[in-house]
Amino acid sequence: MTPPVNRTESINLSLMTNEELKKTLWDAANKLRGSVSAADYKYPVLGLVFLKYVSDLFDAHAEVIRLRLADPASDIYIEDQSTRTDAEASFVRDKTFYDQDNVFWVPPDSHFGVLLKKGTDPELPQFLDTAMGEIEAENPTLKGVLYREFSRLALGPGKLNDLMVVVARLKFDPKQHGSRDVFGEVYEYFLGQFALNEGAKAGEFYTPKSVVNLLVEILAPFKGKIYDPACGSGGMFVQSAKFKDAHQKTLGRRGDLAVYGQELMAATRRLCLMNLAVHGLDGDLGQTYGSTFTNDQHKTLRADYILANPPFNISDWDGDKLKEDPRWRFGIPPASNANFGWLQHMVSRLSSRGRAGIVLANGSVSSQQSGEGEIRKNMVLADVVDCMVSLPGQLFSNTTIPACLWFLSADKKAGVNGKRDRKKQILFIDSRKVASGRLSRMQIEFTDDDLQRIALTYHRWRETDFSDGVAYQDVPGLCYSASIAEVTERGFLLTPGLYVGTQEVDNMAEPFADRMQRLADQLSEQMLLGTSLDEEIRTQMASFGYAV
Repeated sequence: MTPPVNRTESINLSLMTNEELKKTLWDAANKLRGSVSAADYKYPVLGLVFLKYVSDLFDAHAEVIRLRLADPASDIYIEDQSTRTDAEASFVRDKTFYDQDNVFWVPPDSHFGVLLKKGTDPELPQFLDTAMGEIEAENPTLKGVLYREFSRLALGPGKLNDLMVVVARLKFDPKQHGSRDVFGEVYEYFLGQFALNEGAKAGEFYTPKSVVNLLVEILAPFKGKIYDPACGSGGMFVQSAKFKDAHQKTLGRRGDLAVYGQELMAATRRLCLMNLAVHGLDGDLGQTYGSTFTNDQHKTLRADYILANPPFNISDWDGDKLKEDPRWRFGIPPASNANFGWLQHMVSRLSSRGRAGIVLANGSVSSQQSGEGEIRKNMVLADVVDCMVSLPGQLFSNTTIPACLWFLSADKKAGVNGKRDRKKQILFIDSRKVASGRLSRMQIEFTDDDLQRIALTYHRWRETDFSDGVAYQDVPGLCYSASIAEVTERGFLLTPGLYVGTQEVDNMAEPFADRMQRLADQLSEQMLLGTSLDEEIRTQMASFGYAV
């Protein structure tokens, strides 16, 4: 039997940075995993972190109630000491005081601290399942959300108790910091670490923070309906809400976002609902989990902002059963790859002023097989492509597939989405050399300065409310505003490197390795263009009856 963790063991949390704290907790929790897969382990770990969070906030609010009883300026002030003492016991157990301040109600036997004291009881898993059920019953927004399968978890004897002791080190104190933000950071960090452990399958629920931030900074969701048809754990929604809150004062008006989403996996959908609940967001994720393609939960929705990181290059999406689908405005996507199914689904869900930002595999910018080139051509000619961004490698922890960002727009005229008319134009941004942050030897990220540089490029181009007033200019190696005619000349390829060119460099000062990589990138782009032109020649020759 695994010996229980010594409860007197302690770490000085106050001397740790947030990153050190998160890493310490993760390392301790991960050591207890044993033979349980990361895919199965993330749900009980995040469930316990959530239980600790709501228990701490419940305790903090009980203290607020006590202080209000003793405060002469309070609406519930009681002057007499003995009467106040009697009232305290009643008031801190009155659910009304918690509901009116949007604090989750935690039944006495469901409190993390109470359950921690039962850590050595063989029935601890059953106690936890019951506690989660009671918390759901008392808080309607959590119905069907919390993890309630501790009794089925194949952890060794004593491991669940040890895990609770690790989680107990977390302290959520609203008087010292924004507890929601701290919970969100821990939650997001653990998701990222599980993504590293799970590998490719983690893409079903996790998008790197800096990629989410880049989508949000460019789309700038502020007021309207926001939609993610492959919402995973809800990171797009949470970051969008933070963006809206941060810009309300600078814009001098109130923002408001209505959240809509859909998720294929039932367990991941619960992660998203939990994330939304903790951040105080009401979200419509449809009636159930399921495929956005075959069980669309939002058929009549027209969204002002769409942000999504759908799974790359999936072939098992039932495309062969959807040949007559009205969403395929630009052409029937191949049954072997859902990329252009995702793009067209999102175009079909845009409002008249709507814009979308989508993470896709790099192949989508240049593929010609199975009619994908024709669909891309039709999208360009319909003028729904707003901006294309190439991403650097090593941004994603769970895939080595090169990725890019597609930004789509239903309205490129001067008006609601910017003061500059950008009809029949597409902005190309090559961010492969921009990311300067490093998370590890194998993973990089965009820093805040990097994000600002890329986002400002877009906002200057459209002259939006989020621009700094500086006029847009093409920058060799970074950005280029191309006309539809130029894109047509290049065979409707949307690879940013073909348009932005290369930054002027001093060949004598440039390190050899950097120079070789730059030249290799240029060669790759030229070969890509050549392949596209070959395909176009074959197509034209075939149209005249000549076999090539």
